[in-house]
Amino acid sequence: MASSAVPTAQPYVVEDCRGVLQLLSDGTVVRSGALPFPVGNGADHEDGRVEWKDAVYDAGRCLGLRMYKPTRNGGEDGKKLPVLVYFHGGGFCIGSFAWPNFHAGCLRLAAEIPAVVLSFDYRLAPEHRLPAAHEDAGAALLWLRDQLASDPWLAGAADPHRVFVSGESAGGNIAHHLALRFGTAGLDPVRIAGYILLMPAFLSEQPTQSELDTPATAFLTREASDRYTRLFLPAGANKDHPLVNPFASDAPSLDKLDVGRMLVVAAEGDMLRDKNVEYAERLRAARGDEVELLVFAGEEHAFFALKPTSEVVGELVQIIRRFLATEAAN
Repeated sequence: MASSAVPTAQPYVVEDCRGVLQLLSDGTVVRSGALPFPVGNGADHEDGRVEWKDAVYDAGRCLGLRMYKPTRNGGEDGKKLPVLVYFHGGGFCIGSFAWPNFHAGCLRLAAEIPAVVLSFDYRLAPEHRLPAAHEDAGAALLWLRDQLASDPWLAGAADPHRVFVSGESAGGNIAHHLALRFGTAGLDPVRIAGYILLMPAFLSEQPTQSELDTPATAFLTREASDRYTRLFLPAGANKDHPLVNPFASDAPSLDKLDVGRMLVVAAEGDMLRDKNVEYAERLRAARGDEVELLVFAGEEHAFFALKPTSEVVGELVQIIRRFLATEAAN
């Protein structure tokens, strides 16, 4: 007798993030160990100038970090080094401190500034939608506050009064929200001396001109950006949610944001350029010369992560070095 059973439909891919993450029609999330882009020659950048080790800051959520410090503790004058906290990009959906490109960039920051660098992971969407990443980042800074006083590996090299919070793309968005939460004094007795936002992920329902001008060949396209937002925003939210639009009607005011000094880096060929520039200009209107904006000509979104051993990233590292040194002089 012939079977009358109806074949069960197989799950299919409904969202794909660079082949690293796929969301299936039945809600299953599939993650790949493959990297979405190459790093290039010399990515290891391991020349003996920096030592590093991994640690865990939230065992319950299996969240870790990688810590870097120059093998020669202290700066040229023998003083302790600034601390640079770094949150990677990846649309809040992909990425890890262990990816070779993020590792190479942090090695370079530690060696060439020089600085103690801490690169933190955080929970990823769509399994953990925002504000999960922001909550984890806040926990990371609180963990760091305690470790700077208790961990000999850090305490011998790190200056707790010169902590800078940075991130690229999604990580830059995270740095903004940490500025809202902690400002400069919220980690007492640790002092956050400033914030460095690299091409921060700020969006809105109304597209900017730089979004409209973005070609389909760009590293970050409007289509890709929309895919990420569908995966990371809280259920029912759109791009005018204050977690992603700092100018939303219900977003905290930037006028009284206590950030110390801030460096905002934008890329000329980035769809996020106009939002990044507007953010810096609004802050500068309130805080004057404490806010610095740099737009890298000819570069695309996330160029720090995409080509960490390049000359242009070397230029960016030197700009960050001067930014930290200027703060110390003040």
